Amino acid sequence: MRIALAIVASVALSACATTARLHSQDELNAIGQRCGVQLGEIFQDESEKKLVFLFKPGATTEQRGCVSRWARRNGLKTVFVDNIAFPGS
Repeated sequence: MRIALAIVASVALSACATTARLHSQDELNAIGQRCGVQLGEIFQDESEKKLVFLFKPGATTEQRGCVSRWARRNGLKTVFVDNIAFPGS
């Protein structure tokens, strides 16, 4: 009985743990189009598969929410890049 309970518990816990995967740029572009952002403004980095980046200065609340909801459903965290400063500028 205890073994069966342990097996059921481990299966239930493993169902909750999702491993992040690297989405193709085509997949990310499709999400971007649904969320109203331009091609290439949503991306992932191979070294941090659990993060999805929205590189869109001035993104609206709706755009941010749309990307965040998709990321959450896919076990990802959203990083918003609002501005970037280059050396010497």
